[in-house]
This record gives sequence, structure tokens and C-alpha cells, in this order.
Amino acid sequence: TQLLVETIVKNKIVKHVEEHNLLDKSQHGFCKGKSCLTNLLEFFEGVNKHADKGDPVDIVYLDFQKAFDKVPHQRLLCKLHGHGIRGKVLSWIENWLKDRKQRVGINGKFSDWRGVTSGVPQGSVLGPILFNLFINDLEKGVSSEVVKFADDTKLFRIVKTEADCEGLQEDLTKLSDWATKWQMKFNVDKCKVMHIGKNNPNYTYSMMGANLAMTNQERDLGVIVDNSLRISTQCAAAVKKANRMLGIIKKGIENKTQNILLPLYKTMVRPHLEHWVQKRATKMIRGLERVPYEERLK
Repeated sequence: TQLLVETIVKNKIVKHVEEHNLLDKSQHGFCKGKSCLTNLLEFFEGVNKHADKGDPVDIVYLDFQKAFDKVPHQRLLCKLHGHGIRGKVLSWIENWLKDRKQRVGINGKFSDWRGVTSGVPQGSVLGPILFNLFINDLEKGVSSEVVKFADDTKLFRIVKTEADCEGLQEDLTKLSDWATKWQMKFNVDKCKVMHIGKNNPNYTYSMMGANLAMTNQERDLGVIVDNSLRISTQCAAAVKKANRMLGIIKKGIENKTQNILLPLYKTMVRPHLEHWVQKRATKMIRGLERVPYEERLK
């Protein structure tokens, strides 16, 4: 019954959000028609657009500390009201969030019950859309390009001059101010900067009084990104995983018939090779639906 009611409320909120086009276009997480793939494609298109011209680009990968668990309930309700979610729906969400309690148990011993005043319940139907609305204005006033997948956030911009670098630093300061205002927190130790381009000034950026670490390689939504913007590292990692799964199948399966091996290959090996294939093969060729898989690869 609880899940059914959550679904009804969620559908009502989603309808309201879509009708009024409330979610920022930078958000790809838990959005209809968007995914990790669209997030990465938009990100790479934006970065490559500058890098292909020889312009230096700086990318900042941000990391929220326990993002879903830290959303303060009262501020969340304030955000929902600001997005036009009011009346009975808002009252129901408030009742759904309040009076939650938790305790810790170890070896049969338990702590006292404590009230829960923050966090959207993970695993709930409503949690993702509520979180998206909460961080919807994260990049308000930010001049750098921003791409989000739920709390996974990255921003980038051309850095030809010191003024460009200072502009990116100002944006990071605005994001820090947003986090402070809305009682969220960035895990500064895990926020990384990647410098792209031979003529990059390698500017040092900071957040919350601490310098951000530089990285030459980052795993972004399961895809390895390096400062050369080549996909060879990701391809090598995918092949390694696929070969590992082939080895497991070879050692663990005695009856190696086609009826057994083919489904295992399709579910355990092929997904590793096809993940992020859209970046490697961007040409649209129609009419291949009925062509055998081996022929389509040629």
C-alpha cells in the first residue's frame, strides 16, 4: 500500500515537473529519456568541442558527502513549495518524512532511538525525484558548463586566460556557498581537477579552504576518462573484464553447448564490450536490426 501511494504521488509530481519544464537540462539522473549514456555523451561533446580546436579545458569532478542522506527535510519542503508542489501533496510528503526514527544494533545491543531530520529514504519510489528537485538550482549563477547525474556533478570550461581560471574558481565558490546554505557538504578530498590540453595553465583550484587534487584519470559513471580524452584506456579495461568473464565461463561450465554458452556470453561478456559503444561508433546506420550480430560489427 505504501509503495502504491508513493507511486501515485511521484507520478503527480513528475507530471507537474514535466508540464512546467522545471528540471534543469543539466540533470540526467532519474529523468525520462535520459541516462548515464546521455550524460556522458553531452559531457564529451561539450569538452571535445573545445579540445578539438586546441583550446585548453579544465574539468572539475565534484563529490557530495552522503548526498541523499544529508538532505534536510525542512529545506527540502521549502524547495518543493518553490517548485509549485503545495497543498495536499506537500502535506503528504511532510508526513511521509517526519516521525522517522533509527537506531544502531551491534551483537544484540542497541542504541537509543533517534529522530531522523534529514535524508530522502533510499530505495523509495519518491526519493530520486525529490532529490533532483532539491539540487535543481545547484548551478544557478554558474557560468561554467555543468552536467549532473543525480548527485554526480562535473563542470568544465575553456581556460585560455587567468580570467577564465578565476571564473571557474568563482563558480566553485558559488557551489560551496550553495552547499552551506542548504546544509549539504562536498567531500573536498574526493573532488578532482583534470587539465586538458598542451597549453593548459594548470591552475590550482580550491573549495572550502582546501586545494583540489589534480588527476590524469577518473572513472565517470563507469567509464574511464583520461586527460588525453582517448577511449583506448576504457576499451582495454572493457576487454579485460570481458576476458575475465570468458575465463570464468570456460572453467565453470562443463556442458559447453551453444544453448548454454550463447546466453551466458550475451549476459556476462557482451555487455562489457558494448558499454559506451556509442562513443566509439557514432555513425547511424539504419536497417541493421535483422542483420546477424557478427555482421553488424564489421
